[in-house]
Amino acid sequence: MKTARTLDPQADLLEQQLIGINAKTAPYPAARSWSGGRRRMVGKGALESYTYHVMSRTCGGEVFFDDIDKEALKRLLWRLADFSGVKLVTYCIMGNHFHALVEVPRREVWLERFAGPTGEEKLFEHLRLLYSKTYIAFLREQIHELRRLGMHTLAQEKLEAIKKRFCNLSIYVKEVKERFSRWFNKRRGRRGTLWMDRFKSVMVESGGEALRTMAAYIELNPVRASLVDDPKDYRWCGYGEAVGGSRRAQRGLCKAVAKPVDGWQNGGGAETYRCLLHADGQEVRDAQNETVVRPGMTADKARQVLAEKGKLSPAELVRLRVRYFTDGLVLGSQEFVESVFTENRNLFGPKRKDGARRLRECSGNLFSLRRLRLQAVG
Repeated sequence: MKTARTLDPQADLLEQQLIGINAKTAPYPAARSWSGGRRRMVGKGALESYTYHVMSRTCGGEVFFDDIDKEALKRLLWRLADFSGVKLVTYCIMGNHFHALVEVPRREVWLERFAGPTGEEKLFEHLRLLYSKTYIAFLREQIHELRRLGMHTLAQEKLEAIKKRFCNLSIYVKEVKERFSRWFNKRRGRRGTLWMDRFKSVMVESGGEALRTMAAYIELNPVRASLVDDPKDYRWCGYGEAVGGSRRAQRGLCKAVAKPVDGWQNGGGAETYRCLLHADGQEVRDAQNETVVRPGMTADKARQVLAEKGKLSPAELVRLRVRYFTDGLVLGSQEFVESVFTENRNLFGPKRKDGARRLRECSGNLFSLRRLRLQAVG
């Protein structure tokens, strides 16, 4: 797989370790099905979509993920969501387990995009999100040959088998876990099962208090585990990604707090969600107010955030944004950034006309050289 050249050797090293996660693939062999376990509640009514809280833990909770493992799992959650037709509202990846809040649309409605005379071509185009050009060309040839031989029913069955993978919570989580397991075992030189049983899932009412509460519960995991004092400082949760400037994460959290899809910055989504986290995430002390029974934000910190109505200062927003830059970070005036871009023009594609990008989080005259990749560890 070809990778983008960068201005940062550490970023290059990271991407080398994540090649197996980023690569387009041929289909993996189907894993042995598992028939035991808990009964799953699945929405079958007339709602446009159903939302689920998913959680899965490593075997015995004894296998722990490092930062690169967490980055790999985060990428798979997003990538497989795009492919599977589900929406990742938010997530949190901990040392030995992960949480995801996933919205699953009605399958028959979502599949309408592949209907009509151009539907099959759109399906093949969609497959490019996950599969290599070589495999897609092979699949096209298979379908063409079956039809040439008059085996139209078999050709249609192959296409329908692909469509069955869309808008299916179990298949989505299964593929995330299987792909991650293969990559993780290869990286660690280990063999055997990585995950404990099947994943747990809880159906959550879409919109309203239930969705907000579940999203906050997921985001507060690193605070409850005493990894950070504020969920904004944890890199592998939806809120941490959103305050770092990720629009996909921002769109998901806007849904959680019933804001317009583009309402994170201008519609009050960021402030509303931050207040929610600090209202729900305060530490719990014993009756004598001496011992912390459940870690969380201090009462003073929560009061401060609520008094500020959830607003982060421009300086803090810039800090949170900057920590996500790894591929040759350049920060400064527009003139300075443009000069660096000109000097390193060969590192960027032909469609790139200029280099300077104003930092939206900063009201001053501060620009950056947009990173070549969105994901980062550092």
